[in-house]
Amino acid sequence: MPAENLLLIADSDKDADMLYAVGMFVPDPFIYLRLRGRHYVVMNDLEIDRAKKEAAHCRVMSLSKIAEKLKGTGVKRAPLPEIAREVLREKKIRAVTVPATFPHGMACALEATGVRVKPSKGSLFPRRELKSHDEIRKIKAAVAMAEVGMAEAIQAIRRSRVAKGGRLIYRNAPLTSERMHALIGAAVFQAGGIAAHTIVAGGDQAVDPHERGHGPLKSDTPIIIDIFPRAEKTGYYGDITRTVVKGRASEGVRALYATVLKAQQIGIARLRAGQPIAHAHRAVAEHFENAGYATGRSNGRMEGFYHSTGHGIGLEVHEAPGIGHGTKGKFRAGHVVTVEPGLYYPKLGGVRLEDDLVVTQGRPRNLTRCEKVLEV
Repeated sequence: MPAENLLLIADSDKDADMLYAVGMFVPDPFIYLRLRGRHYVVMNDLEIDRAKKEAAHCRVMSLSKIAEKLKGTGVKRAPLPEIAREVLREKKIRAVTVPATFPHGMACALEATGVRVKPSKGSLFPRRELKSHDEIRKIKAAVAMAEVGMAEAIQAIRRSRVAKGGRLIYRNAPLTSERMHALIGAAVFQAGGIAAHTIVAGGDQAVDPHERGHGPLKSDTPIIIDIFPRAEKTGYYGDITRTVVKGRASEGVRALYATVLKAQQIGIARLRAGQPIAHAHRAVAEHFENAGYATGRSNGRMEGFYHSTGHGIGLEVHEAPGIGHGTKGKFRAGHVVTVEPGLYYPKLGGVRLEDDLVVTQGRPRNLTRCEKVLEV
């Protein structure tokens, strides 16, 4: 079957599909079209020369020339949907497929000009789910950036001293979650990445998996560090998590850590092309249940293992395939996914470990080299 005719109107700084389609960063919305298998971009004068070099697989069209042409027909103002309609008219295309998230206003504007707009039922670029060797190389580079940040974080905790009340002091100042966010961000930036929304959460804060953390960090309690930077040059993400304790972990926390580490090994062992994706999550959940770690609501909040085992990673930090109970389909060679089981119990703390891996026909390839050690 011939490929669908596609239309995107977005910027490629934030829209992963647009970045995948054109391969260059553009901060303002522009037009991408795939018509009868050929690629087109419509660029303003500021970006047109750069696009000819960085998006060489696309035919680059001038927005200003199309707008000037429309003025000759009486169109005084030519917003992007009107520009797209003119290109489609010239190519004798009457219908296009757009992302399911395509702005409603733009869709209405196009349909008002006689273009039929069809929202995509799935991914606009299904191939995005399977990474090429070049994409895997880019993800691995982003993982290395995360590891630089992680090394900085663990080193700061390791070199800190314990003050009254268990508070950590690093370089003569309290070691807080906020300070750790800054230390990690600076290290990742120097390595070529941007770390946003980094998690450094200790004690009961770590019981909420997406709590970023705030205030002083303390000894003898688990601290979850989750770093997921975007490579500034390529736009690809890495995503790793470690849990550490400054000083002595309790027996309960040690048992928690050992159980999560084993769960991660179980999940990783099930990353094999042709195997049902949901089986990996089920095996991890069953391991926790068999080890006596129940999941459910207690005293008004969730505890145990209550998130997915992992997710795909690439131009978005969370993308297909998810690794959860309801996930359909099978692993395929070229999937790049995280495996990040965790256990969370109030008054005991939280433990999560996360690596990034490539699915192959045989054993998965782990892109993560960062050490796993509980006590530092």
